[in-house]
Amino acid sequence: MSYESPTPPANLPTEIINTLNESDPEQLRDIATYAEALAEHKEREARLEESADQEEVEERPDNLPDDVPAKATVTIKEINDNRYYYWQWREGEKIRSQYKGPVNPDK
Repeated sequence: MSYESPTPPANLPTEIINTLNESDPEQLRDIATYAEALAEHKEREARLEESADQEEVEERPDNLPDDVPAKATVTIKEINDNRYYYWQWREGEKIRSQYKGPVNPDK
């Protein structure tokens, strides 16, 4: 009695298929467990981001420019002895800033 090898999904990259074909049954079971846990983690992250985006829209302050996210905070920067307000927020590993206005508009 002979068994045929399963057909891999068409959208799976060749290097992954080759790695799986070279793996022993125990490794394949570990890969399957990890892949399922990773898929659940990524789906959960996507749901959290989606709900955060929805909250962002609902809680957006009136004076916030369209290109500044609701999670931004106001900071003060001193440049050449003058103080200025800036919107500041994090995008991944980077901190972004956008000019808001002078601290003392009369100066």
